Amino acid sequence: MSNEKDTTKKMEPRQESRKKENGKKESGKIRQADTLREVMHHLGRYRIFLVFSILLAAVSVALTLYIPKLTGNAVDYIISEGNVNFPGVFRVMLQIGICTGITALAQWLMNVCNNKMTYQVVRDIRNEAFRKIEILPLRYIDGHPYGDVVSRVIADVDQFADGLLMGFTQLFTGVATIIGTFGFMLSVNVTITFVVVLITPVSFLVANFIAKRTFDMFRLQSETRGEQTGLIDEMIGNQKVVQAFGRGKDVTEKFDEINERLRDASLRATFFSSITNPATRFVNSLVYTGVGITGAFAVVGGMLTVGQLSSFLSYANQYTKPFNEISGVVTEFQNAVACARRIFDLIGEEPQTPEPEDAVDLENIRGNVKAESVSFSYAPEQKLIENFNLTVKPGQRIAIVGPTGCGKTTLINLLMRFYDVDKGAIRVEDVDIREMTRQSLRAGYGMVLQDTWLKTGTIRENITMGRPDATEEEVIAAAKASHIHSFIMRLPEGYDTWITEDGGGISQGQKQLLCIARVMLCRPPMLILDEATSSIDTRTEIKIQNAFAKLMEGRTTFIVAHRLSTIREADLILVMKDGKIIEQGNHGELLEQNGFYRHLYESQFSQ
Repeated sequence: MSNEKDTTKKMEPRQESRKKENGKKESGKIRQADTLREVMHHLGRYRIFLVFSILLAAVSVALTLYIPKLTGNAVDYIISEGNVNFPGVFRVMLQIGICTGITALAQWLMNVCNNKMTYQVVRDIRNEAFRKIEILPLRYIDGHPYGDVVSRVIADVDQFADGLLMGFTQLFTGVATIIGTFGFMLSVNVTITFVVVLITPVSFLVANFIAKRTFDMFRLQSETRGEQTGLIDEMIGNQKVVQAFGRGKDVTEKFDEINERLRDASLRATFFSSITNPATRFVNSLVYTGVGITGAFAVVGGMLTVGQLSSFLSYANQYTKPFNEISGVVTEFQNAVACARRIFDLIGEEPQTPEPEDAVDLENIRGNVKAESVSFSYAPEQKLIENFNLTVKPGQRIAIVGPTGCGKTTLINLLMRFYDVDKGAIRVEDVDIREMTRQSLRAGYGMVLQDTWLKTGTIRENITMGRPDATEEEVIAAAKASHIHSFIMRLPEGYDTWITEDGGGISQGQKQLLCIARVMLCRPPMLILDEATSSIDTRTEIKIQNAFAKLMEGRTTFIVAHRLSTIREADLILVMKDGKIIEQGNHGELLEQNGFYRHLYESQFSQ
């Protein structure tokens, strides 16, 4: 009995393992079916090209298959030495030439249709993916490596296009060839046709065996390739930091490890897919051998002519050839479907909370901002901001200070509605920001962050990002106000100088000044300054602070600062700790309270 119990206990984990494996297979089949449905949905928009492609494939195959019949007739016209029906042979040769010309034209037109259909579908999918990225919640972007997202939109869509194009090019002609040759063979001899059909299903068994195993392998290959792209993107963007901290060797080892996994996944996927061709060729040889032997006996028995056997051998060869191509298409299509699944997963992600149909377009913003019992956390188990309350009047300067991780930048994200609050509400002009359009809300703020961002383009295009219609005089005035004009004029082409995303030869401080000029040009009713002068030298910072002082007059301003010297003139200073306001007041009042703010201040100005 004890042995039986032990055996039962040993079997349970195996059964559990089998259940999990079966669950994965069923899930894989469902996802594959869903992917194919989405692919067909995208193809439906271009069904006219699909119909023409199928018709042209049928024409091409019909004429291609008619040529062996004509060749057989030509062979039968050669009766014996000195007894050749030359007019009949020449007539057949002319017919073959006409069929070949029409076939070539049909195949060319079919390829045109396939290319148009494939690349229009690819264009639509890329457009959908990019539009979805634009409306995805920031939580998704923050939670996924940028390189992986790029890999889905670029590499995976390219792989999908290759598989789709191969499918259209070979699948239609392959299926039409199988049906057509079957019909022609029946018209020549039913018995030999039966021999061909009897051996053919082996090809289906081979293709089915391979297809079941390649989808998951190609999916793993795509995911690993996305992981590798993410690492490369991350390392190239932060190469200075990597080199400064001597992490080159560690990064290389990590890359090698991912590269090794990609190699293994690619080898497994390629191995199974490469079995197809030799396996189906073996089946083809069996078919050809069967036709040759059976046909030889038929000729000897007077059931076939030599010309008919010649035609039949040609048909048998053409009948089996598509099984090679279709099997190859199936394995390549598995790769395409695996890549398509990743891009469709991105397209299918939940977008940011949609705006209500009656969303308000906020106009005449004066700067009334109110936070009512706001609670928010990035992860449910890690509380960050709880029961946060704040009332800001027009024109007030609100400084937010506190230790790292206390929620300062998170509060800015909530004000701009990059994230939605979990509880409570934030109101601007007594309207809940969830009831107004994001465009009008964000247009009401001018934001300068510690992390500068420039786009590839001219200096002018970067400054006018918020106001593309600004005049030359306004652009220059904004640049002068941010003390960047003189630097711009020293550049080779002035305001038309082309810069890249990382700024090229422009220093971090100069990039920050360009971002400040951007806000100076827009002059929005509310400002957010998140360590806006952190990369600027002290002398320039004083000038910028004076310019900001003029810009902030009459505008509600939120200032996130670590250097407390920059916020002494703020109307209200919020001291945050662990997501809560623990002290508030102006600079003098907070020093008199002799609390946390005074401790922070004295730690910076102890002398």
